[in-house]
Amino acid sequence: MACLPYPSFINHLPVGTDDDHDETAGGGGGNRKALSAAGSCRINPSAMKKIATTTSSASIVLDQANNEYELIVAKNVEQASVERSILALSSSSEEDKEKMKELKKVKKKYMKEGVAMASKYLNETLKLDVSIVNVEIVLESSQIMETDGCLCSCFLDAGCSSIVIAGTNINAMYVAQLPKARIIASFTEDDKPTQAQVEEALEYASTMSIDIEASMYLTSEYKLFFLEKVDLYLSYLGSTDTKNKLIIGVLRTAAATADTQFIANISTKLKDEKGKILLKDPTAAQLGTAYAACMKTDRPDKLYTTVVCTRAGEALGLVYSSIESIIAALECGRGVYYSRSRQGLWRKGDTSGHYQILHRLDVDCDGDALRFTVTQCGGDCSGGEHGEGPCFCHLNRFTCWGPPNGIRQLEHTMTDRLHTAPEGSYTKRLFEDSELLKNKLVEEAQELSEASTKEEVAAEFADVLYFAMARATKAGVSIDDAIAELDRRTRKVTRRKGDAKAFRIEAGNNILHNQK
Repeated sequence: MACLPYPSFINHLPVGTDDDHDETAGGGGGNRKALSAAGSCRINPSAMKKIATTTSSASIVLDQANNEYELIVAKNVEQASVERSILALSSSSEEDKEKMKELKKVKKKYMKEGVAMASKYLNETLKLDVSIVNVEIVLESSQIMETDGCLCSCFLDAGCSSIVIAGTNINAMYVAQLPKARIIASFTEDDKPTQAQVEEALEYASTMSIDIEASMYLTSEYKLFFLEKVDLYLSYLGSTDTKNKLIIGVLRTAAATADTQFIANISTKLKDEKGKILLKDPTAAQLGTAYAACMKTDRPDKLYTTVVCTRAGEALGLVYSSIESIIAALECGRGVYYSRSRQGLWRKGDTSGHYQILHRLDVDCDGDALRFTVTQCGGDCSGGEHGEGPCFCHLNRFTCWGPPNGIRQLEHTMTDRLHTAPEGSYTKRLFEDSELLKNKLVEEAQELSEASTKEEVAAEFADVLYFAMARATKAGVSIDDAIAELDRRTRKVTRRKGDAKAFRIEAGNNILHNQK
């Protein structure tokens, strides 16, 4: 599989601002709205904090982000303090047992508040879609130690994919108490990590990350030297566990585009999932150009075959991309492709109104085909026989392969019925009678839980889906919204026991009893 670059936000925020075309607004100008759509990104809150502020709108947003981050750290310090108080109590003393019970409630409250604050910081302030983008967050070792690792769990529960910790600080990685797969051990060239140091760090981390020095990066001699060192670092990883990965952090040049040949050479060494390339504070042009340099195409026109999909993995259509269209998509955060008939960029929706929000770019295992994961928008959102809702196809259909089927068809039908269902229809009754809809959900869930044969389970499962879709449609919730929530939950490291709630069971039993 091709190794593709992704951005690190150090001297600017990932979200686009009014200053996007201002060279002083953070890291070189150029709209940065959707750079995280490269599939991954790295943020460094403490580094952002050190940036000199101005009166620009970018700095105002930056100040807000810095303040929010400091409050998140403070909340986790409080949680850690409560945890220490719990550990100091005796389990044999009745008085201590009561105190412990109360403190555990406080700890749970602080933990929930911290995760909620971190979620807002990531999703709203930084505008990062953590349900589909892998967000690596750099945390200072001192903050990890001060919070007894609570800060790490907080950001993972909020949706981050990995915590980046200084590879020279083994204590911080130990205190984090996280699965190896969620920790990245970070080194710089100044650290000059030895094999022994790397092996020690990889007792706690699954990935080694190393940055290239800016002054050396600009010299061609050093580039050749560093390419040889990539092999050395890979040998370090191979000596411990072949599943370990390597991330190479590349500082961008002052030119309009990144040094694509150097990046392509690193990509060749890191292909087949050996590692990734991190571009520090790139513009859309730098990231898009480097992205394309790590791919290949055998087409005479040098275009890349591109499959456009929903968040649920449904193929909407087949299009083509150029280097320019990839850059344009990263600039505006929308589905932008190359139109062979028009011989130019095609920003989906500018004419039809059926535009796309871009979530993520991926390539296939050969590195010669792209996948755009999008949310299809536009239309009057009423569904209908001819697809008056969001459509990708020029025939006014959701996909280029005809009308949808299965659960997506159910969603479209429900959306249509929400607006057009005739009087007396059962679906209209469900939308208008909240009590009926609630009772049917409980009833069908009960029947599903009691079904025994495969056929019975399938039938009852279909019933539950129907009534659940009615509830979701009434609330304006889509399949993609549910998929995003499921994806977010996979990032959590703190789990509840998952026991059934007695008051919910009692309420359900009362509903079932009244229906009899």
